[in-house]
Amino acid sequence: MTDILGRVRDAFRPDQRADPDRLVERLHAVNRFLAAVDGHLPDERLVAAHTLIERAGTRLALSLNHTVVALAGATGSGKSSLFNSLARFEMSPVGVRRPTTGVTHACVWGPLDGATRLLDWVGVLPRHRFVRESALDGADEAALHGLVLLDLPDFDSVEWTHRSEVDRLLGLVDLVVWVVDPQKYADEVLHRSYLREFHRHRDVTVVVLNHADRLSSDELPRLLADLRRLVDADQLNGIPLLATSALSDAGTAPLRAALEQTVAQRQASLRRLSGDVDTVVDGLAELVDPGRADDDVDRPTIRRLIDALAAAAGVPAVAEATEQAYRHRAVAATGWPLARGLRRLRPDPLRRLYLTGAPAEPERAPETGGLLGLDRPPVAASSIPEPSAAQRSAVGLAVRAVADRAGATLPGPWPAAVSAAARSRLADLPDALDRAVGTTDLGMERQPVWWRLVNAVQWLVTVVAAIGLGWLLLGYAVRALGLPQLDYPMVGVAPLPTVGLLGGLLCGVLLSLLVKPVIRWAARRARWRAEGRMHDAVAEAARGYVVTPVREVLRAYAEARSALAVAAARR
Repeated sequence: MTDILGRVRDAFRPDQRADPDRLVERLHAVNRFLAAVDGHLPDERLVAAHTLIERAGTRLALSLNHTVVALAGATGSGKSSLFNSLARFEMSPVGVRRPTTGVTHACVWGPLDGATRLLDWVGVLPRHRFVRESALDGADEAALHGLVLLDLPDFDSVEWTHRSEVDRLLGLVDLVVWVVDPQKYADEVLHRSYLREFHRHRDVTVVVLNHADRLSSDELPRLLADLRRLVDADQLNGIPLLATSALSDAGTAPLRAALEQTVAQRQASLRRLSGDVDTVVDGLAELVDPGRADDDVDRPTIRRLIDALAAAAGVPAVAEATEQAYRHRAVAATGWPLARGLRRLRPDPLRRLYLTGAPAEPERAPETGGLLGLDRPPVAASSIPEPSAAQRSAVGLAVRAVADRAGATLPGPWPAAVSAAARSRLADLPDALDRAVGTTDLGMERQPVWWRLVNAVQWLVTVVAAIGLGWLLLGYAVRALGLPQLDYPMVGVAPLPTVGLLGGLLCGVLLSLLVKPVIRWAARRARWRAEGRMHDAVAEAARGYVVTPVREVLRAYAEARSALAVAAARR
């Protein structure tokens, strides 16, 4: 007996104490994980984690001075007899019918007031609660003060409600004592459906071989060794394995000693929750890859997306119209003044698209990171050509490429979340592109200085030509009236008015021809400048409506991975 008690104490060593601060930190990490993945992962993959947070919060808020221990077993294992023997009262019905225990009974050592809320949470009805705190209880019962012992229904009951109740309570109690008998200790249901599922809760699991009084001195060690082999195969290495008998106090002494040790340490609830965290973390581990370091969308893929969106938004057409508009306006501003009227009869290519090329009014950046938002003033409709089917297809392929490249190395359901994020704002993208192009400052509203200089020279030579023409007409009128002829100053052999007229006209034409190459070069520059600015505006829309949602998923993944790493570290 001394040997058995020593092994029990070793199984509950003080150096196995759970750190409550570390447990709370791990629970916070699981909560951070849930917050990070909210809206990105299917809810059914997160049920266990949500249940853990709710259950752990409730359990930690209830009495930590009480330890809830459940006696679980199959029909005929004798757990109810063991429950009555430990309580030293006939509290739970004992029989041979199947099922014997239909409801959960509880026995509380010490005042019931401190355990009432705990029993309410566990779900034990008041009429099935018993208390051991009378004056008749001796010092041997004082060691168990704080123990809440439950006698569960039979897990192999033919009543489905009984099995459901067992499964519910096994998720709430602090420590589980599995009671097996010599005939059914190798039951496949027990090991496959229950013990193997508790391999992460070995710190709060005890297995007792009941009815030891029915075994000979040779049979008991052999059966215990075989039972040890089975529980080791269930990954429950090192858990306490005790032999008990409900016929005497000596037969329950090993189990009573284990319970006293558990109650004294006040660690079972923390160990249970720590095991629950391990279980949840292992279940969530497949959702993240701890070795992944790439958490962004690569730039070449973004550039291809911007190019596809620019083509669909009509940027090439607007850029060409900008070049033509520059040439149109430059010729109108620097050409021969006498021919400008004809130039103005032609439509301005930009205004034909209902684009002024003027800078947009200052706009407040919306909450979505400075992106084009619905709170901005409306933009006049333009006549930019609608995207073709090929261009729309190219946009779809580019968006898919962003999602595929970003989610290529992500595990589990994350690629689907990235793909959904990339497409989440596609319905708003056409309006955003119209706004991007329509509000871009194309740099066409300010006349260059050289236009004004050329214009001044053109007017100067035109005025010279007009003065020469007027002077000649005056001389003609004088001759027609029979008055003395005017004496024109001579420039060489030509009269000065004639030189002024012909020279002014010729200089105006020559100046127009000389500035044409300059206008073509400047128009190309205007096109490149406008195209670059529109690309920047389209890039902003691409980031806001495609790339940013994808990056939000990647950031959520990185946060989830970091949180899960904290939750997985027990030390």
